[in-house]
Amino acid sequence: MATTSSSSKGQMETNPRGIPKAPFVADVDEYVGGKDAEIQSTMKKFEETTAKYRYMEISLQQRRKALLGKIPDMEQTLQVVKFLQNKEDKPLKTLFELNDTLFAEAEVTETGEVGLWLGANIMLMYPLQEAIELLTNKLSTAKKSHEETVEDLEFLREQITVMEVNFARVHNWDVKRRREKGLIGQQSGLLPSQRKQDNDDDDSDDDDRD
Repeated sequence: MATTSSSSKGQMETNPRGIPKAPFVADVDEYVGGKDAEIQSTMKKFEETTAKYRYMEISLQQRRKALLGKIPDMEQTLQVVKFLQNKEDKPLKTLFELNDTLFAEAEVTETGEVGLWLGANIMLMYPLQEAIELLTNKLSTAKKSHEETVEDLEFLREQITVMEVNFARVHNWDVKRRREKGLIGQQSGLLPSQRKQDNDDDDSDDDDRD
């Protein structure tokens, strides 16, 4: 489970990467400001916060997918460079791909260097040992980034769940409040997108009484 941190008292609690922790609404009456308070602004805030969490979740899912594609390639490249280092000063027989079904055999003389693609169509030549160190560091960084991304995704799912629970608690509190005041059937403090659920709850109550 992701850990959270807060730099000072009064500041929003976050996880190690700065994703804010969703506050749990334990006392709805106190949170919204009393029995006569409107809840539309509260519900809107919940919707906006949940949308931000879901946006971050999608972004991190894409990042995780990219890392899962890069890590095996980096591991394979590192393995090849280590193989070249072990074959140093010895001719290397290999196959060159000419097209999808045609290969040509060739003998390559080891030069002690290897070309690495750095991205953006840029390739640099590195001594074998330096290339191994570079790839090892990049692979370690990528694996750590993947672990942090998975941790952040877990943390985000927890916060989305908390916001959904908050939404349900405030909604149910509003339904109960209006029922006690005999306001069932009148417009609630919910947003338009939320009123359908409220009406469904009211209809269900009527069916139960019948």
